[in-house]
Amino acid sequence: MPNRLGRYVVRRRIGAGSFATVWLAYDEQLDSPVAIKVLADNWTDDFDVRRRFIEEGRFLRRVDSPHVVSVYDAGELDDERPYLVMTYADQGTLTDRLKDGPLDPALAVEVIRQVGLGLDALHKRQVLHRDVKPANILFRSGDDDFVRAMLGDLGLGKSLDMSSRLTMIAGTPSYVAPEQARGNPLDARADQYSLGALTYLVLTGRAPYQHASLAAAAEPGPPAPMEIGNPALEAVIARALAPERDERWATVRDYVGALVGTAKGTEISPPPRLELLDPELTQVGKRPSPIPTVARGEIPGWGTHRPHRRPLVAASAVVALVGGGVAGFYAQRATVGDPEVVDAQGALSVVVPAEWRTVVGDQGWIPPDQDISYPALRVGSAQGPGVFLGILPGDSLPSQLPGHPQCDEAGPPIRDRIARDDVITVTYSACPGVIVERVIHVASNRLLWVQVRSDDRATANSVLDSVQTHGL
Repeated sequence: MPNRLGRYVVRRRIGAGSFATVWLAYDEQLDSPVAIKVLADNWTDDFDVRRRFIEEGRFLRRVDSPHVVSVYDAGELDDERPYLVMTYADQGTLTDRLKDGPLDPALAVEVIRQVGLGLDALHKRQVLHRDVKPANILFRSGDDDFVRAMLGDLGLGKSLDMSSRLTMIAGTPSYVAPEQARGNPLDARADQYSLGALTYLVLTGRAPYQHASLAAAAEPGPPAPMEIGNPALEAVIARALAPERDERWATVRDYVGALVGTAKGTEISPPPRLELLDPELTQVGKRPSPIPTVARGEIPGWGTHRPHRRPLVAASAVVALVGGGVAGFYAQRATVGDPEVVDAQGALSVVVPAEWRTVVGDQGWIPPDQDISYPALRVGSAQGPGVFLGILPGDSLPSQLPGHPQCDEAGPPIRDRIARDDVITVTYSACPGVIVERVIHVASNRLLWVQVRSDDRATANSVLDSVQTHGL
């Protein structure tokens, strides 16, 4: 455990995930506990993950709501990992409160009302959450033991007007809206669907669906009856869970208003406040001693060491098709001086124009709905031309590929079989430029996802034809 993160004294680790670790720390200058989210060290060089991490802080700063986690500060450690200083939720998560079963009906409606206020605040600032689930609903105590529900973790957050670039379909299968699972363009009704699934959960103790994958979430059947003895309330929730978004409530505010309005005058009229958890679980500890006089970079475990970066492979004039390469891609003569880039595991390679080699992420990725890392490679700028290659588990090609609403034209999915490899490709044009999505069945239980963004189709074709896998 680090002694400090920036100027903050570290108390203990609160939690850790695939992309970040969250620490409980103390702000000595403001005499207050804070939560500090730090990007995991294996993602430091991944420009797409790093961008999303920083965007999470920017999204949270857009919103001034007591029901959305606040960001107070941001910085970068000596090893170049960014961190966000945020509200410390001392009363745990909704997951914690559901360990003993469903909530009291009145309490359940109140929690959803407060979460809905947070979502409404995000939507007013043109931000989608895209991952509303129990683990991302946090609770914080205030004056007079008042407990407030807050939305946290905007790692999948997205501006309503933001272009889709180097992203895959993402979300938590049991709570994600069908259109999100299909990769369609989204609006605020996707978050409403997730809030409806959350409402179902807090009232019944079970999620409306137990989808094993995002593919299953894309075509949901009707959920099981709630059996809560209140048909009017069930009808309100069922509308929020309509598979077709045009059949849902117009806004989250409308949904929450209908939910609370239906509950009023019944035995589940919302209560004024939430109860505190066991205070022993949320103690911050004594105020730390004064800041010691230690030079920057000398804190044990957080010094000036920088993670190893694999150097770029030397440029080659011709990319040879050798054993272990993707059979569906032909050898292609590259422009003299164009570099070949290889991921850290030596599993993927691609030849790109020299000007693309500005940012490289080669440390792998964790595909949606997975828990372990697979080889991946990202080359290019965060907003301009670039290419992404990523291995992911799978025994068949997907039925759909990610959409790109910023592009004026989308070609039909082209399915082909080239030298024993099944391939599906979709080309988007007038984006501006060109975006090509391709998935290749490279092994019996492995797929390769390729996305190329280019100013012209000829360059995109050249990059696509240079892609190789090694050792699969």
